[in-house]
Amino acid sequence: MIQVESLSKRYGRHTAVDRISFTVQPGQVCALLGPNGAGKTSTMRVLVGLSTPTDGRVSILGEPVGLGAAVLRRVGVLIDGAAFVPHLSGLANLRLLWSATGRTWPPPALDDALNLAGLGDALSRKMRRYSMGMKQRLMLAQALMRAPDVLVLDEPANGLDPAEVRALRGHLARLAETGVAVLISSHQLAEVQQVATHAVVMDRGRLVAEGPLGELLGDTDTLRFEVDALDRAVAVLRDLPGITAVATRDGEAVVTAPGVPASDLVQSLVTAGIRVAGVHRTGRSLEDAFLAMTEPTSSTGESDAAR
Repeated sequence: MIQVESLSKRYGRHTAVDRISFTVQPGQVCALLGPNGAGKTSTMRVLVGLSTPTDGRVSILGEPVGLGAAVLRRVGVLIDGAAFVPHLSGLANLRLLWSATGRTWPPPALDDALNLAGLGDALSRKMRRYSMGMKQRLMLAQALMRAPDVLVLDEPANGLDPAEVRALRGHLARLAETGVAVLISSHQLAEVQQVATHAVVMDRGRLVAEGPLGELLGDTDTLRFEVDALDRAVAVLRDLPGITAVATRDGEAVVTAPGVPASDLVQSLVTAGIRVAGVHRTGRSLEDAFLAMTEPTSSTGESDAAR
């Protein structure tokens, strides 16, 4: 559905994207992740024909992409915000954007898109009266109303409240179940982890990792210990072989110990006279994995002007 091959994008002497390759298949929700300045938006802009690649190629549904390419009629896009006209109503703006496709109003998925946007009577109000969150919901509606086969969304949850973010997450999951390919860029990693099936991680223009989300998170598990002597427990755990990290969180000892049975750790604590009230196993979070992949080499203070 989406194919990026050895893509590079340079702005003068600055390389925003450096020879990256990845694919997104039908039914996948692929998260495009990276710190500010990683090149995520530059990649998305090339992908939907808003920018020309310096090297490499991109295609959607097997067709090469350029500005005005016919295949883009099958793509829902939210990048940089839609060009809304302030003195027109929300609905009039959607009609205007749809007219550029040369197709008859209404769009095939208009009702579902408007239900997700939840703007109600505000659709008849002029855009200049819209809040940031209302504008964001209308931008989502314009991306979704065409019943796209491919969705390319850059920070779609900006300005949305928690309930709206949850509704968006559910909508994207349902679209993926019907075979839609979704590429989404977001800094809200906890939300991304709940909906993404795959991820592409970039740092300073280069591909750091890509693949199924479960593989990127790895097999490393985190164990949380409820103990009666937290400081002593942390000291004991840090001295044990196979422990890669020990921290405290919410009154518990949080331990990363790949391949070490939890029973061995419990026995060590009990032998040291520490009572263990409970042990809970949780997988590594996307935030932890993301920071491990990008933090050591990320530049600091770099703007995302060339994203």
